Amino acid sequence: MGCFVVLLGLITPRFVILWLWLFTSYLSRAFDGWIWPTLGFFLLPTTTISYAIAQNAYSTPGGGLRATGILIIALGVAIDLGMLGGGGRGLGKRAERSRG
Repeated sequence: MGCFVVLLGLITPRFVILWLWLFTSYLSRAFDGWIWPTLGFFLLPTTTISYAIAQNAYSTPGGGLRATGILIIALGVAIDLGMLGGGGRGLGKRAERSRG
């Protein structure tokens, strides 16, 4: 059951990005080209989604971001790093158990 939850956590943000790209203009309003959303799809999907939300909902008329948008992006980065760091922490514990 735990592997299913991890797999669901890895697939869901990528599914959301794909859905937004195919059926809305949400990503194209947030990003100028295709390279950043593509890199975000493979490397930091939650950060990519949070940046799109911040740009579409919390940007200023001059093109900057409000504090709420920056907090949303920081939350996306924390979630992505948490998914990456959680796997590394579990790997270290397994390595200690196999040695001991």
